[in-house]
Amino acid sequence: MDENQVSDEGNDVVHYDHLLLGCGSLGYSVLREFVKKNKKVIAVDISKERVEMLRDENYDVIHGDATDRKLYKNLDISKLSSILILTSDTETNRNAVEIIRKISKDVFLVARGENHKSREELEHAGADYVVIRAEAMKNAVINAVGRIETSRKIRKFREVIESAKGSRLAIFTHDNPDPDAISSALALKEIAKQYGVEADIIYYGEIFHQENRAMVNILEITLKRGNDISLSDYSKFALVDTSAPGANNSIPSDIKVNIVIDHHPVSGVEAEHMDIRTEVGATATIVTDYMRELKISPSRTIATALFFGIKSETEEFKKNTRTSDFAAAAFLYPFVDYELIEKMEGPAISTETLDVLGTAIKNRQVFSSFLISSAGFINDRDALPQAADFLLRLEGISTVLVFGIVKETVYISARNKDIRINIGDILNQAFGEVGSAGGHAHSAGGQIPLGIFGGTSDKDALSKLITEAIKKRFLSAVGIEVEE
Repeated sequence: MDENQVSDEGNDVVHYDHLLLGCGSLGYSVLREFVKKNKKVIAVDISKERVEMLRDENYDVIHGDATDRKLYKNLDISKLSSILILTSDTETNRNAVEIIRKISKDVFLVARGENHKSREELEHAGADYVVIRAEAMKNAVINAVGRIETSRKIRKFREVIESAKGSRLAIFTHDNPDPDAISSALALKEIAKQYGVEADIIYYGEIFHQENRAMVNILEITLKRGNDISLSDYSKFALVDTSAPGANNSIPSDIKVNIVIDHHPVSGVEAEHMDIRTEVGATATIVTDYMRELKISPSRTIATALFFGIKSETEEFKKNTRTSDFAAAAFLYPFVDYELIEKMEGPAISTETLDVLGTAIKNRQVFSSFLISSAGFINDRDALPQAADFLLRLEGISTVLVFGIVKETVYISARNKDIRINIGDILNQAFGEVGSAGGHAHSAGGQIPLGIFGGTSDKDALSKLITEAIKKRFLSAVGIEVEE
């Protein structure tokens, strides 16, 4: 018989991509889903009664024993994409794997096991992937709970948004917003519009980073500076990529926050609707999830912004990236304008950024695999993470901390690739008492009021004082003693 064909009933030759062995409850469910998705699959079962029943339902099924070598002589299994061995007997499955592997080393084998021991045995026999039913049920339950939680969050979010109908919503980002914050705010503004609520995106600080400026200009995103508007014009307030007034932002502390959407770890936050998911890599991922759940198709501009936000925040999907981030990117993919992405990623580097990078390289101090550097007095705080990213590429360096002084504040940016430490926790431990700091395992930031360093007016003396204080606190937090 020719490749992947069955003609025991005298029918025309049919070619198949998948072979399924065992049509019990699990096998039948898989067979049914395959057929629904127009997959070319042929099934085998040892029960004649079950075979007849499935044939009556118009499934392609033949009678046979998974451990009978003669069965595979009628099929050229080397041409199949996959074979799924799903009988309820683990020993049968193991024997079938061994038989098939002697015939083909390349076909992808999925086998059913009952426990971790059987998984090891099946993998040793040659299975590429082993399904354990208890684990599958556990994952199904966890996914169901996740869907319920998401559904409840969406319902609460809609309640809060709809209560703002007829008034205006202020959407705050953190100071000096990055692509993740800007894109999340832009998408939230569109969602609000869908429910009859007009909104404005408001920020404090500056947009110095060349990629951030390019994003705003190329996508023609309208943002308003907090110092240029009257907050009394708004009845509801939302925070994206930040969680509370005064936490990495200049939002007035008396603002009553109605909506918080963020992916950074935080505690003590209060709002009508809170969605803080530390298990995702970007706030843009969460807002994309809202658009998907609310069945709102993103425009080219919004999809491009959100994709760029996720891509930027996860550093090309390499840092802090979770399955949900990839799922969000996949949802956005058909709507994204990749020519605009390329334009946003390739703007000219500013002179200020180049100066900060040069100073950080010059002032670097290395302690084992840790690097600390001062960028001095700067205007562009967004240049600090760029300098930290660059310095992390140096040979033998696993953790980098770069800091600079902007007006009355010391800003800190840190990067880490040492799996043994969480740089967000380290920064919070080192500087949480004298300022604010935090982040994730691989990237973090912080800021310290300049006032704690006294009234020193001499810039050189102040710079040395700050450098020594930061070095001592940081190295102490990572367990390195500093010589006096």
